[in-house]
Amino acid sequence: MSVRIGVEEEFHVLEVESGLLVPRANSLLRRLPRRTFTTELHQSTVESNSAVHTSLDELYADLTETRRQLDTAASSLGLAAVAAGAAPLAPPAAAHPTAGARYRRMIEDYRTVADEQLICGAQVHVDVPDRDTAVRVMCAVSPWLPVLLALSASSPFWRGSDTGYASWRTMLWQRWPTAGPVGCFASAAEYDATVSDLVRSKIISDAGMIYYDVRPSSHLQTLELRICDSCPRAETVVLVAGLFRALVTDARERLRTGAAPNCDGRHEWLRGASWRAARSGLEGGLVDPETHQEVPAGQVVRKLLTRLRPALETHGDRETVGALAEEALTDGSAAHRMRRVAAAEDLLACVDMLIAETRGERAPGRTVDTHRRNLSTAAGVTSPSHRFARPLTRR
Repeated sequence: MSVRIGVEEEFHVLEVESGLLVPRANSLLRRLPRRTFTTELHQSTVESNSAVHTSLDELYADLTETRRQLDTAASSLGLAAVAAGAAPLAPPAAAHPTAGARYRRMIEDYRTVADEQLICGAQVHVDVPDRDTAVRVMCAVSPWLPVLLALSASSPFWRGSDTGYASWRTMLWQRWPTAGPVGCFASAAEYDATVSDLVRSKIISDAGMIYYDVRPSSHLQTLELRICDSCPRAETVVLVAGLFRALVTDARERLRTGAAPNCDGRHEWLRGASWRAARSGLEGGLVDPETHQEVPAGQVVRKLLTRLRPALETHGDRETVGALAEEALTDGSAAHRMRRVAAAEDLLACVDMLIAETRGERAPGRTVDTHRRNLSTAAGVTSPSHRFARPLTRR
């Protein structure tokens, strides 16, 4: 029986004309079904929640339909929704917290850390039979999570400047006191006691503020992946979801047979591996979870695919995940594509690319892809990578 999965995606709300973040989430949500969409800490972000699925095809159809609804509602207001770890452009005073006691307390307690939470992530939930299993699996999968971060990296720009990182969102995210690699726990009771201690100490106000790279859900019978940037392409989300489900399945089998997990409880190297993935994305080296040595990103991704082959085959995902992984390695990370467009044109063109990819269109940039587009036209080929529902010029 296939293990069920679900996805939460966060989207930036932008003004189309300027490409800037705008605090219009409530206006947008009034035009969207609340069973699927909700608010976040800041009014420049909306969140979507998928249904629960057993197949990656069903998940992809769900994600693309959700994005279509979001784009339709945003376009009617002169807005656009962008799935990326960080929006390339933001005004100096971009923080507009959503109303509510919980969010107000977060702003008061964490000040600049909360004010600058202008970032978006993609979370994947995978069913587990119980919380004890979730906690044991959590430790076993942790060494491989930086690879998923590298695949999702989509935040090279922060407030108009190139940070030098593929995922600057990761650097901002890890300023929270409960973010980053999670410790290893013997049982759910031990993990829950730690969370209770954090709440009692007033480091966090509730269990929902556990922001580790992976965690047992506080309200669902799932293990939740939290390390990833939001992804402009829905296909990348499907790739990450397929890999994470396979990681959970593989870990459960290894634990059942008594195989030791890769995680040794020492997280100095794991935090460093996450930093390496955030810095380089797919365009540099990643830390091999087994040797702790830096090797080319493609080598680590393919090693993960080999390791997970039985689990991927169990869910009928091997062909899909393999093809999506090879496409990601060929095209490069979203951060790489963003830099390529920004270098050829400017950051507004980069915003246009993000809008297009979030809609489901493949448009690396109007200038950089002219030659390929002309070749396709001359050959009488209409490439699906260049279907545009409407022009992406400033309007």
